[in-house]
Amino acid sequence: MNKRPTLSLKSPAKQAAPKLRASHARELKPALQTHFQTKLKPDSLAYSLIGAASAIAQVKTGTNLPQALAQVWAKQPDLTPQARGAMQDIAYRAMRQLGQSETLVSLMAPKAPEPLVSALLSCALALMAAPDHTPPYEEFTVVDQTVTAADAHPDTARAKGMVNAVLRRFLRERQQLLDAALLQPVAKWNYPQWWIDAVKTAWPQQWQEILASGNTPPPLTLRVNSRKTTLEQYLAKLADAGMAATQIGPYAVRLEKPVGVHLIPGFAEGEASVQDAGAQLAAPLLDVQDGMRVLDACAAPGGKTCHILELAGAQVTALDADPKRLARVGENLDRLQLNATLKPADAQNKDWWDGQSFDRILADVPCTASGIVRRHPDIRWLRRKGDTLQLATLSGKILDNLWQMLAPGGKLLFVTCSLWPQESEAQAAAFAVRNQAVRLDAPGQLLPAGGSGQDHDGLFYALFQKNA
Repeated sequence: MNKRPTLSLKSPAKQAAPKLRASHARELKPALQTHFQTKLKPDSLAYSLIGAASAIAQVKTGTNLPQALAQVWAKQPDLTPQARGAMQDIAYRAMRQLGQSETLVSLMAPKAPEPLVSALLSCALALMAAPDHTPPYEEFTVVDQTVTAADAHPDTARAKGMVNAVLRRFLRERQQLLDAALLQPVAKWNYPQWWIDAVKTAWPQQWQEILASGNTPPPLTLRVNSRKTTLEQYLAKLADAGMAATQIGPYAVRLEKPVGVHLIPGFAEGEASVQDAGAQLAAPLLDVQDGMRVLDACAAPGGKTCHILELAGAQVTALDADPKRLARVGENLDRLQLNATLKPADAQNKDWWDGQSFDRILADVPCTASGIVRRHPDIRWLRRKGDTLQLATLSGKILDNLWQMLAPGGKLLFVTCSLWPQESEAQAAAFAVRNQAVRLDAPGQLLPAGGSGQDHDGLFYALFQKNA
């Protein structure tokens, strides 16, 4: 049985975006108010636009996008899966093109719009100026439905005329406006200027490819459960279901077209799990053997914990500071019929530890998550330049604390989903010196990559062994 968490501890989530400082936050009225429900049909584009805009406006106050969408959906419990999917699709498109959209609005609007109006325009422009030149809706439909959405919400109704004028001007002057906007790096690359500068500094030869990769939707990659099937057998199962897929790792399969998990063959039975191909490297690198005591620190949502148990019959402890996120680890273990001890505690501390050393420790530490922006496009707009130093300091404390729990001869795998050397290579080098750790062979920095034979996020791996 999985031991369920009972404590209520809080600490920065591994990949959670921080709240913005008070000076950056802007108060918003509650989105999707009660009387709004009767004005728009839930299956209309207008409804999806105002819902997505409400989420985007919350992101601008410091809420991460998944949480913002969940808050919008909670106000509308009768939403269909299709309506939720449409809101989510528009919101993610808007986040990936926010720099361009906001620059276009600044060129067309006489003054800065109110937050929800600005977010609504960003959602509309993301649909009308799709980077692949294949808009998902007819442009005049987008204009009509955006104006309808503005008219239906009390916080945007007074601006419906301005919304109509801005979007129609964009249709008339599209190329001139885009040419002017794209002269600005923030609009061209869709990142804050400090982020662009940081990528250039860290990766002067690859910076353009890195930035571009973060603006592409990620693939749906599966990890095949070697306890229940083989990769070849599972590929055949996908083919029988009419799903084209490609092997991109020892256990990794990339679907040609993303689908809901309920449609994935064998998912409910635990034959496969969703996990980025780069993240799937962690468990094999640890070289866990049957019977070993293993700690997965900062474990939520549990992909690496489960992969370790798929590869070896180990005694695994999954640690995470957030009990709600730790509960997701338990759900994944249950689906895969695996067992681990769940502990809601902070990896900086020792108060949860029983004093028995671990043979293997996986330290997937908190970071800016700059390597996974294609999956979480809101991160670039939520982070601040100073977050890198703050999170690197926290991660260093966690690594030093965990090292004391490692048995002589044991191995610790340091993982981060950051592209910034301060959080990755520099952190690893400093850790090795402080703790006289032996550094073993590991991939180091993986830059975001996609192609026929590979497709993964930007992660960093460093493997250490403690002297016997």
